[in-house]
Amino acid sequence: MKLNEALRLAAGLIVLASVGLAVYVDLRFLWLTAFVGANLLQSAFTKWCPAMWVFRKLGLKEC
Repeated sequence: MKLNEALRLAAGLIVLASVGLAVYVDLRFLWLTAFVGANLLQSAFTKWCPAMWVFRKLGLKEC
């Protein structure tokens, strides 16, 4: 798996999990969805994302 694929997979899983938790547990889990969205937005402009740093440390390669 490449770095960009892993980033998209992680973001998608966190968003879906937080929406599910918001529906079934507590609406405050939507803050997690907002955090992921804000992180994706800032990474589009700064080209830096904490998850990409972690994935590089785990050995995933760029496309």
